[in-house]
Amino acid sequence: MNLTVSASPHIRGKDTTARLMLDVVIALLPALAAGVIFHGPRVALVVAACVLSALAAEWLIRLVLRQHNTLPDGSALVTGLLLALTLPASVPYWVAAIGGLFATIVVKGLCGGLGQNTFNPALGARAFLMLLFPACLTRFPALGVPLPLGELSPVDVITGATPLHHMQMPALPDATLTDMFLGRIGGCIGETSALALLIGGGWLLFRRVISIRIPAAYLGTVAVLSLIFPKGEDPLLWMVYSLLGGGVLLGAIFMATDYATSPVGPAAQVVYGVGCGALTVALRYTGLFPEGVTYAILIMNAAAWLLDRYLVPTRYGAGKEGAK
Repeated sequence: MNLTVSASPHIRGKDTTARLMLDVVIALLPALAAGVIFHGPRVALVVAACVLSALAAEWLIRLVLRQHNTLPDGSALVTGLLLALTLPASVPYWVAAIGGLFATIVVKGLCGGLGQNTFNPALGARAFLMLLFPACLTRFPALGVPLPLGELSPVDVITGATPLHHMQMPALPDATLTDMFLGRIGGCIGETSALALLIGGGWLLFRRVISIRIPAAYLGTVAVLSLIFPKGEDPLLWMVYSLLGGGVLLGAIFMATDYATSPVGPAAQVVYGVGCGALTVALRYTGLFPEGVTYAILIMNAAAWLLDRYLVPTRYGAGKEGAK
């Protein structure tokens, strides 16, 4: 008898990294289109700066380390897209490019590459840019203000308060719920249109790229805590505005569900989502800036391995003792 000995996995599915990344790109297209519609064509150039710098960094780091080319897997493209969606449309192109380089080289590359990084690359880069260039990331152009395409330095435009700025006062935003849902509000490129993000999330769920556990636990926790501890006159309205404002939907659907930086076990995923939601509300209520999604997810990224270790699922056919 001839036996072939090979390394695991022994059962292979049809899904590949490139196919999963393509699904994520498709899911991001509605949010990207909404960003261009509401913030103008400069959005496309900001996205290009993030994506091209991420692709260049991915190619360079593999060349230096003498490893095979990983550009075809699409992970660098997704990193650049996600980073761009977390930035204002008025951000300088060179700042966006620095973010793409940092996300790919430092957050992902120096940790071993795809699947080895502890923190979400796009959010890690956004936190880095917030530390170095806070003014560029906290000034949002007023809705409808045309942005110059060829300006490389910080764009001097009329800024407008986002709904989260109103809620930090605290007060309910001037924007209607319809405006919040469609995206006719100020903010970062990819976080304004809740409709576009939900369409993208529906695609990922339909394609089974992500599970409902993390987004549901994340959004459910934000909803419950905002309803129990409202800062506005109407608790129900405060809860809805809290869900539609800022980067909660973008973070819950696209960032917190990152395979490399989130737990694997079902129970661990639920606890992880609850932690992200609780930290988001806590940081929004007590932090210096009105948004807390970035740091909430990064903190829970660091705890993902711990959750997987102590919330081990029960093996099929085994009792509770067999799970330990």
